[in-house]
Amino acid sequence: MEQSRQSELIRTALENVKSMVDANTVTGTPITTESGTMIIPISKVFVGIASGGIDYFGKKSTTDKNFGGGGGTGVTVSPIGFLVVDSKGKVELLNIDAPAKDPVSKVVELIENSPELIEKFKKMFSKKGEDEPEEE
Repeated sequence: MEQSRQSELIRTALENVKSMVDANTVTGTPITTESGTMIIPISKVFVGIASGGIDYFGKKSTTDKNFGGGGGTGVTVSPIGFLVVDSKGKVELLNIDAPAKDPVSKVVELIENSPELIEKFKKMFSKKGEDEPEEE
């Protein structure tokens, strides 16, 4: 079976991605401190590939095939944390990619961390004279 030019496009794109992304992209080069602690950066990699093409005959010839096509590749590398190994062998993962919170959790956290905010809301929404001391 004849190889299409679209297969060549896809093969070339995958080879280029392979040359850019390897195991060292996901787990970075370890850094060793003077105290003997080793820090290893950890990343996540997203790859997207799109390709398309068509073989077609020209307007004047029904025997010569033409090809029209194209493709694209996108790679994103995002740091997610550090693997820390101290001199005694204790391993810890420092996560910098905290999961996104839902809006309700954000509001609850804001209220829990801001007692003065609650007082301001009470004053704003209380009926006039309800929370205020009577003036003589």
